[in-house]
Amino acid sequence: MTKPTIAITLGDPAGIGPEIVVKSLLDPKVYEFCHPLVIGDKTVIAQALPLVNSTAILQVIDNPLAGKYEFGTIDLIDLRNLDCSQRVMGTVQAKCGRAAYDYIKMAVKLALNGEVAAIATAPINKESLRAAQITQIGHTEILAELSHTPDPLTLFEVRGMRVFFLSRHVSLRQACDLVTKERVLEYIIRCTEALQRLGVTQGTMAVAGLNPHSGEHGLFGDEEINHVEPAVKAAQTRGYQVVGPISADSVFHQALQGQYSAVLSLYHDQGHIATKTVDFERTVSITNGLPFLRTSVDHGTAFDIAGKGIASAVSMIEAIRLAAQYSPHFKAHI
Repeated sequence: MTKPTIAITLGDPAGIGPEIVVKSLLDPKVYEFCHPLVIGDKTVIAQALPLVNSTAILQVIDNPLAGKYEFGTIDLIDLRNLDCSQRVMGTVQAKCGRAAYDYIKMAVKLALNGEVAAIATAPINKESLRAAQITQIGHTEILAELSHTPDPLTLFEVRGMRVFFLSRHVSLRQACDLVTKERVLEYIIRCTEALQRLGVTQGTMAVAGLNPHSGEHGLFGDEEINHVEPAVKAAQTRGYQVVGPISADSVFHQALQGQYSAVLSLYHDQGHIATKTVDFERTVSITNGLPFLRTSVDHGTAFDIAGKGIASAVSMIEAIRLAAQYSPHFKAHI
């Protein structure tokens, strides 16, 4: 079986991205399930190698087919877009924000051309992007614009538990207002389609409750009665395998035990806390709805420890692994 080629972006060069990418490629198991292709700057990678006591050989290539993809060699598309003599680790810099954006742009180009099977991204910094006058607030928005995708869908996975989000970066008040019958029904449908694109066709999705104990039949909050339950019933009538609302204090535990194929979280922190408490390092973000598969670490640039050689690569390895695991199914369902 041909191993999928995964484009791995370096993230912000002043953060821990270069370090965790190199550390990931020190694990020989990564080469067993994919062909890892780094998109970045050769000098940035070269300066990260001694941080992790690596003697890996850097091989600069001009296209994914030219890679060796052998343990001990890091195959790299070198954009040569950063003067590292001016880089200050652990700080917000416009040039690093621009470089990180360029890595993403190249990876998207390769994915859209079918030259790589998926993209796995290291963390970027929102302030650095802003300093570089890049208008998109983060990875999801950048990927959406570059691929002309109106509304990508975010999925978290950790230890087999999958969590979708009805809303992302809005205030809690706005998030509550977004819990409508129409939106919940729309997301049940979209999430089911997203799972199918990943090859997950069996099982039942659960919709989390919004209020404590799902409102106790209207005793404290009526969103479940007026919006969530009607949406779930409408979806069931259409043949979707979904239940809910299930109280948020139990639904994630049940999903972790394998009772549900996925959970639709009704706001950002509800699902983030649930997944990251299970295993912060192994929580991986999967962006669905794009014309290609993208996975990502679910942590930031960690400027406070950047350049010290102590960052954990566990999440980066998991992101690469899931990209390789899901990419054959994703291609089959486009």
